[in-house]
Amino acid sequence: MQAGMLADALARQALAVCRYYLPSGTKQGRYWICGDVYGTPGRSLFVRISGRRAGKWCDAATGEYGDLLDLIMLNRGLGFRGTLAEARSFLHLPRPPEPPVPSPHENSDVYDPVAAARRLFAASVPITGTFAERYLHGRGIYLTQDHTALRCHPHCYYRNETGFEVWPAMIAAVSDLKGVITGIHRTWLDPETCDKAPVAQPRRALGQLLGNAVRFGQVGDIAIAAEGLETALTLKMLFPNLPVLAALSAAHLGALTLPDSLQRLYVACDDDRAGWRAFNRLRSRHADRNIRAFVPRLDDFNTELVTFGPDPVRQWIARQLLPEDVPLFVSCSQLARYRHASGHGLT
Repeated sequence: MQAGMLADALARQALAVCRYYLPSGTKQGRYWICGDVYGTPGRSLFVRISGRRAGKWCDAATGEYGDLLDLIMLNRGLGFRGTLAEARSFLHLPRPPEPPVPSPHENSDVYDPVAAARRLFAASVPITGTFAERYLHGRGIYLTQDHTALRCHPHCYYRNETGFEVWPAMIAAVSDLKGVITGIHRTWLDPETCDKAPVAQPRRALGQLLGNAVRFGQVGDIAIAAEGLETALTLKMLFPNLPVLAALSAAHLGALTLPDSLQRLYVACDDDRAGWRAFNRLRSRHADRNIRAFVPRLDDFNTELVTFGPDPVRQWIARQLLPEDVPLFVSCSQLARYRHASGHGLT
């Protein structure tokens, strides 16, 4: 049974799926409501359990959405094959025989979201001088490096409930540990304001995100991981020598796959329950690494950048570095300025 058929079979048992994987939720009309894909108590995750769109879900807090296969994948922290096996187990289906190896020239009518993501990224243009760059400027982010993971598509289709709209979109490439693009993240933009477009979900992902990230810089033994794209770009602007990973959501941050070379990871999670849960899950999954949290004073570091400006935010973050890491990421002139401002060294 193909993934689409499994998703349809799960949708026909959507209420049972929700009761099994999200037991702390509650049924309200046509929806099962809880806090997130992990089943945390709350009211931000809505799963449709009946009607034409049964099995579709959306997290109002993170903007994530998908079908019940996506929900099981995130809930259990599984890869694609593991998710299919878990779904078959839930549906009490027999394990399928191993499929034959297809010919490299064999045509297929099956929609491939990873291939679609790669085509859209290839059709996009470099970000310099585009609506996407102006959007980042509005968020206080000015990039001095050529970030090949970011592009702009001037006419990106947005699917709504009745059809399609066309808006410019910032396109971020999601890649695996080998640098292979596995998906994209789209932020649709209003060309008049260069802010997010006035649509129901101005942020959407496409392709395989689980375990992967938008990557800014080559990861060595020290790096930063962040939930959102703007937070990651804020940190990259403030510490340009520091490799930064954008997981794109709290759920995906907790499921991030780390390279073997990485020994110390600073995690800039949002200061809310979902962010701290993601941090704790990531740390428990990689107990052999030194994983430490960056704590913002406001809800996230991009909000801090817009509110306070670069230097105060850079200073606040630098104080949370281990002493031996400060010289790696803070220049001598910045370090002297911080010491002068505070009257003592960074601690």
